[in-house]
Amino acid sequence: MLATAGRTKYFEDLEVGQEASMSRIVTEADIVAYAALSGDYNPVHLDADYASGTIFKERIAHGILSAGYISALFGMKLPGPGAIYVSQSLFFKGPVKIDDRVESLVRIIELIPDKKRARFDCVCTVAGKPVLTGEAVLMVPSRPR
Repeated sequence: MLATAGRTKYFEDLEVGQEASMSRIVTEADIVAYAALSGDYNPVHLDADYASGTIFKERIAHGILSAGYISALFGMKLPGPGAIYVSQSLFFKGPVKIDDRVESLVRIIELIPDKKRARFDCVCTVAGKPVLTGEAVLMVPSRPR
């Protein structure tokens, strides 16, 4: 079951197995903007000459940029507006390069009713290969009475 964009799913609406996804092409402008916002000017992200001497042989996106797509799913699709991060584990499996299409997916794997929390499996892929995996726990608002 896919969540709808922009509509809050209250804790009572959630079920194990629900998922949401999005697709985003990483652009040069995204990388430059992220560097400016975060202050992370590591030359592997911004300097083609420097990056050519690394194991990647070309510029790569900031790893945490892909994690931002997961955050967007939580804030906009599932559970949606009002959900609050409690924790997130991230494992970076491969690089994301300029013009790569990142497919992001979150899936509910556990509901914790007494705390109104949901645990999610998270994955970002490029060309079907995982570039980021992890788990997240979110506080989810209850349905207003």
